[in-house]
Amino acid sequence: MRTEVMPDDRALRHGRRDRALAQMKAHDLDVLVLGRQANARYVAGAPQLWVAGTRPFGPVATVVRETGAVHLLSTWDEGVPEDIPHDHLYGMMWNPMNTIAALRDIPGAATAVRVGTDALSPNFAKLLPLAFPNAELVDGELAMRTARRIKTAEEIAVLRGALRVAEEGLAATVAQLASGSSEQVLIGAMLEAMTAAGISTPASQDSVWVTSKEHPWRHAGADRRAHEGDLVAFSAGVLGDGYIGEVGRTYPVGAVGDGARKLYRRWDALQDRLFEACHPGSKAAGLLAAYELAGEPLPAMPVARGLGMGFDSPVVSPQLRATAEAELLEPGMVLSVTGYVWESGVGAVFGRDAVLITDDGCEVLTSAPHWEH
Repeated sequence: MRTEVMPDDRALRHGRRDRALAQMKAHDLDVLVLGRQANARYVAGAPQLWVAGTRPFGPVATVVRETGAVHLLSTWDEGVPEDIPHDHLYGMMWNPMNTIAALRDIPGAATAVRVGTDALSPNFAKLLPLAFPNAELVDGELAMRTARRIKTAEEIAVLRGALRVAEEGLAATVAQLASGSSEQVLIGAMLEAMTAAGISTPASQDSVWVTSKEHPWRHAGADRRAHEGDLVAFSAGVLGDGYIGEVGRTYPVGAVGDGARKLYRRWDALQDRLFEACHPGSKAAGLLAAYELAGEPLPAMPVARGLGMGFDSPVVSPQLRATAEAELLEPGMVLSVTGYVWESGVGAVFGRDAVLITDDGCEVLTSAPHWEH
């Protein structure tokens, strides 16, 4: 496992930065001030400190369209690529007026007419106009969202690497499954295997659960242990080089009855329809329709979402049907597609795959096997 902090590969970061600059031009943004960690890394290519939860808005990265220069909030230059020189770094300061002074000194700040931000706090809404005195502050998140939705070839290569680590964690965990296995021990086996494969940051915490035979969404049993006849869901996910790789599968414990076999066949039919819906030019809502065509109720979780540096667009959910109707799938998008079916008295079969939209269809990037039924 690499211990030193290294910047993202040159081709990877420049491909992303070119897309961001193109969207700045398309949205008529002279400067883009980014506070979200994924957006900052997307343009800078410098790994950021990983923290749980949320944080207040701060100007983590500032991009000037005219020069293509990136200025970064950092107190040291370890992991900062060579195309962001030391004088383009501004340190973390307790006094926000000192941060504003650093931004004001950036070449192009004084003449900027439109400055976009990906988020904003009340405090910085008052302070940023001091750094960009001639500019109108506008929403810059749409530009970043548009840039990030289509993956470069280098991004897809990194995603494949993260997916392989997630699949190694999944395989190691499934090998430990037996009657009496606790969810906690299985989660520990997954984290250990993924760390041994080179990535120590999981994408989620609740990654193994015994599916309920009484309720379509709940976990089974207070003891959180797998018992004979249970269906156990696994969601292996990692955050590798800034990108999320995740794969989901369901495996039975012990002997399998006819009810479980029928449920797996229902899931197979649903998965086929979901993959059929992953076609360029199709509406994202087609993934919702896949459930309806298969005769399955829509799940509580999103049916699909963009996979990349965190949550990319689109997010296809029953609660966001209007958005899904307006969203078209395009070549280069990578989706995390979820199939979920449940039967009372049997449990649930869950599966999650990474799907790349291609010019004439789709490519399933995940290769982890399913239970043979």
